[in-house]
Amino acid sequence: MNAAVPFAVHPPSAVTAPVRAGRSHAGAPLPVGPDLWMLNVPAAATGQALSVMSWHGHAPGGPPLHLHPDQDEVFIVEAGEYRFQCDDQLFLLRAGDSLFLPRGRPHTFRQLSATGRLRFLYTPAGRMEDFFAALSRLDGPPAPEQAATLFAAHGMRVVGLPLAA
Repeated sequence: MNAAVPFAVHPPSAVTAPVRAGRSHAGAPLPVGPDLWMLNVPAAATGQALSVMSWHGHAPGGPPLHLHPDQDEVFIVEAGEYRFQCDDQLFLLRAGDSLFLPRGRPHTFRQLSATGRLRFLYTPAGRMEDFFAALSRLDGPPAPEQAATLFAAHGMRVVGLPLAA
């Protein structure tokens, strides 16, 4: 007989107000270069168990190859076309597709279409909300050395280059 798996129960006070389309739990979306980042479910509301975010991409591109030692990540493509890499595997995802990326595995993605929308979540939440807020304060894309430092400061490790077009 299997024992019940324990899970955290969050107090009713943790329920957040709905986040309307195109908005962020923190108010207005934060610009990250030409793109927009929105916080849908904050880590504080889940006891740090989960953080859910949205990304509205307005130009092709993506992050360097990196890994999260302590977090699993799920991507759901809402619009556009994306190429994902996990280890040596490549996946093409379109609207409605989803992908689970386990912690500790090198991964990246590239938006291929002119515009796109992603919803993604991290479990546990880690420092990802702070990472995107820090990205939004930059004047432009970080140089490789700056990106590696920024990733490391938020619990990630850069292990390679972004995907080529």
